[in-house]
Amino acid sequence: MLLEGVHPAAREQLERAGFSVEESGGARTDEDMARVLRGAHVVGIRSKSQIDASVLRHADKLLAIGCFCIGTNQVDLSGAASMGVPVFNSPFSNTRSVAELVIAEVIALHRRLFERSADMHAGRWVKSSAGSHEVRGRTLGIVGYGRIGSQVSVLAEAMGMRVIYYDVRPTLALGNARPAASLEALLEASDVVTLHVPATERTRALIGTAELAHMRSGGMLLNNARGSVVDVDALADALRRGHLAGAAVDVFPHEPSKNDDAFESALRGLGNVILTPHVGGSTTEAQAAIATDVAGKLIRFIDIGTTTGAVNVPEVDLPEQPPTDKGRPHRILHFHRNVPGVLNTLHQVLASHGANVSGEVLRTRDELGYVVLDVDPGDSRPVAEELEAIDETIRVRVLW
Repeated sequence: MLLEGVHPAAREQLERAGFSVEESGGARTDEDMARVLRGAHVVGIRSKSQIDASVLRHADKLLAIGCFCIGTNQVDLSGAASMGVPVFNSPFSNTRSVAELVIAEVIALHRRLFERSADMHAGRWVKSSAGSHEVRGRTLGIVGYGRIGSQVSVLAEAMGMRVIYYDVRPTLALGNARPAASLEALLEASDVVTLHVPATERTRALIGTAELAHMRSGGMLLNNARGSVVDVDALADALRRGHLAGAAVDVFPHEPSKNDDAFESALRGLGNVILTPHVGGSTTEAQAAIATDVAGKLIRFIDIGTTTGAVNVPEVDLPEQPPTDKGRPHRILHFHRNVPGVLNTLHQVLASHGANVSGEVLRTRDELGYVVLDVDPGDSRPVAEELEAIDETIRVRVLW
């Protein structure tokens, strides 16, 4: 089941792999999502639908979840892991789309293009250079110097901007960009600040009243990251008072669940403020790349057990089941609680059935273990049933 208008490339790829695919547009309420999860083997969502503990308990057949976007905060990751359900996303496929939007917004804000366009649509001819500036020579501060932040850095520097950045992890600078000693130092030194951090407890309200006060008078703020990162009321106040000269916001703490729903925000109606409906990565190219990436990860997990790219379970990269002189081996996928002795118990079960192991991979992550066993062809059903009966077992699946 693919929800929220996932790009058609995902359906095409899944159907070629043998899946029966159903699609439905729009985000789902908890009640609707519970109905979707009943009987579905794979569910694909974007950023609006929530899959939390209350709906996961209805997922009686669910094998995997695909988040066709960057973030995964809309899914109860630990709850899914406790069921042996990997969650996959596509953290890099829309990097360029977001970076290009940031650069477009930086230029538009400095030239006050949206205000001038609004004047023209209203029949007003306001030809003035007041408040309009080149971006060349201005300082761009990037908070979060990951894949998107570093691409923004390269593009901004190519236009003659000075670039500084702040990240909680040591990160290699690209070009002539320079790290700032602290977030406050970056805010004080930047003409325009752009945010590229994930939604975590650490980044919740990362930019609030105190941080906005550190920004230069006449500075500008861009948020194309996550809605929880900025205190929107504090930002609106800074704009009304004239402390900031402009802002561009693509993500909000509370967003409509579907198109044409009412949008409410303290930022509405403010001059030189660009508001967009969470479209930072919404280009045709990015959505196609995301669809292909996530669908491929889902197929590889279902078909061969690979969890590479999963955000909540141990990552295991596996080859296809190699044929032998006895035929193609059976592959046993075993999620279990990560406690001592489980692997020994698995081996005892296999030995008691005379199963010859031709390959084995084990990875653990926190409280979860994932072991993959290739065994010679035979009747694997009794083996699987006995493995399911082990106290520490979370889920067993056999690829024949």
